This record gives sequence, C-alpha cells and structure tokens, in this order.
Amino acid sequence: MSILSIATSGLSAASLRVNVAASNIANISTTGPLPASGGSSASAGAGIAPTFPAAYVPLRVDQVSQSSGSTPGGTVATVSTVSPSYTAQSDPSAPFANQDGLVAAPNVDLVSEFAQLVTAKYSFVANAKVIQAYAETQDTLLDIKA
Repeated sequence: MSILSIATSGLSAASLRVNVAASNIANISTTGPLPASGGSSASAGAGIAPTFPAAYVPLRVDQVSQSSGSTPGGTVATVSTVSPSYTAQSDPSAPFANQDGLVAAPNVDLVSEFAQLVTAKYSFVANAKVIQAYAETQDTLLDIKA
C-alpha cells in the first residue's frame, strides 16, 4: 500500500469521525417514546410509540488498521450504533411520555463527542502533513534527477 493511500485512509476516517460526532451533538436533545420492553409501564406507551418518531440513535466510529494480504497499511473506519442507544429521562410534558413521565433520550456523552472532534482534528492534520511531506520529497527527487 502506498504512502498516499495510507494517508488518505486516515483522512477519510477523520472525516467520518467528525461527521458522526457532529450528528450526535446536533441530535443530543432529540427525544422519543421509550421502546416497549414488556413491562407494564412500557405497554401503556406501546400504543403511542407508532405515532411519534423514535429517539435519535447515537452512532460511534470503530477504526481498525487495514491489513490486506502482504501489503498491510492504512485504516478502516466503520459506523455502528451506541449500545445502549437511549437513557430514560423525565419529561412529563412530552406528548409521548409514558405513564411515569419518562421519555427516551439519546445516550450521547457530550464530553466524549468533543474528544472525538479533537482526535479527528489532530488525525486529519497529521495525515495532511504526511501527504505534504510526500509531495515535497517527490519534488526534491525530481530536482535531483534533473
């Protein structure tokens, strides 16, 4: 795998990390009815759930090193859902609250999301520097040959 493809895979992973963190932050207060869990209070909300959209399901980025055959290198980032995806939150004024006044709120940790943004920033900068150094080295090699 070439230096450029390794660096661009890092740039793609950093970009995905920013998109996922931004989505989670933007939807942090998007609540919905509690999913039915078989309990007595959940069955009361089961008839309400279809008329209101579910709470936002937060996402996370899983990043692993790419190893394919005899030329490993780079990284692969995939998006998956956070588990558990919601927490019960008290909001008796919500039209979809169950009989106990609870709604489903996305399980988003704001501090963790901002840490993901910082991680993505430095990863993006580091991979961009690799591409810049590669380009400068190529230019120097071409000057030596000329």
